[in-house]
Amino acid sequence: MRVLLIGANGYIGRFVADRLLADPAVQLTALGRGDDADVRFDLASGSPGALTRFLDAVHPGVVVNCAGATRGGARELTRHNTVAVATVCEALRRSGCGARLVQIGCSAEYGPSQPGSSTPEDAVPRPGGPYGVSKLAATELVLGSGLDAVVLRVFSPAGPGTPAGSPLGRLAEAMRRAMQSGDGELKLGGLGAQRDFVDVRDVARAVHAASLSAAQGVINIGSGRAVRLRDAAAVLARVAGYGGALHELDGPPGALRTAIGHPRPDPDHAPPVAYPYPDGCGSWQQADVRTARDRLGWRPRIGLEESLGDIWMEAACRI
Repeated sequence: MRVLLIGANGYIGRFVADRLLADPAVQLTALGRGDDADVRFDLASGSPGALTRFLDAVHPGVVVNCAGATRGGARELTRHNTVAVATVCEALRRSGCGARLVQIGCSAEYGPSQPGSSTPEDAVPRPGGPYGVSKLAATELVLGSGLDAVVLRVFSPAGPGTPAGSPLGRLAEAMRRAMQSGDGELKLGGLGAQRDFVDVRDVARAVHAASLSAAQGVINIGSGRAVRLRDAAAVLARVAGYGGALHELDGPPGALRTAIGHPRPDPDHAPPVAYPYPDGCGSWQQADVRTARDRLGWRPRIGLEESLGDIWMEAACRI
């Protein structure tokens, strides 16, 4: 089976590439903007016609799209998350390859959910920010394309390679600095959010399973369990061997909250409110993962403690 992987150098894409390369039945071709891609192509600015000609030449059986942007303004997010997917869909419609499309979506498409609930795939999406809106628009393009396609809505990925600017990445960096300087206490803000963390290697397994399956539509990929960030911080401290005290800076509702690892600001010169998860999803997200189990035969295998251990190992190497 020939697979065309778009975005192989991204956080999720790197692990998807490793997983696919480990399958001897897969012939992998990587397409992207970097010099190390097998084929250089920018989805946000390239034409569907050019991509169609490439698809007809390579003739993949599966196209996996892990490309996209998580940061930037609404215009940049739209270009990289929506226009790029429109290009992929149009090229596949024009091509004679008949490839299956596996699109990586995001739980930010759902927006806030009721605390204590598990979000199923048929929940009405109400994204709370431009990132979620751009990803939801991409999902709608895929679902309305008429292609053989599946969208994997990935909840909060964690594990090796976690971006330093992510909440867990910032948490690990704050702990590294505290240990390096010998601080006996670590003041953290914004630890009240609860998210469904899923290891990035388990996400790659789900992509592999989706590539081989006939499942269509939207499928949630998560652990099925929400974890409060303050609990993740306690696990990380144990994994790191940090014996200091963790002090949470969050105040009552409406009080100023600071970003993870940042000192408490002077109340007379307070910056704008900064929340630990700028994904527009409020205080709670938890996936209903029964569809992934039933249609992909997929279950998460790697627990959060192992994911946090890998995040810490990478942070500790910066000491």
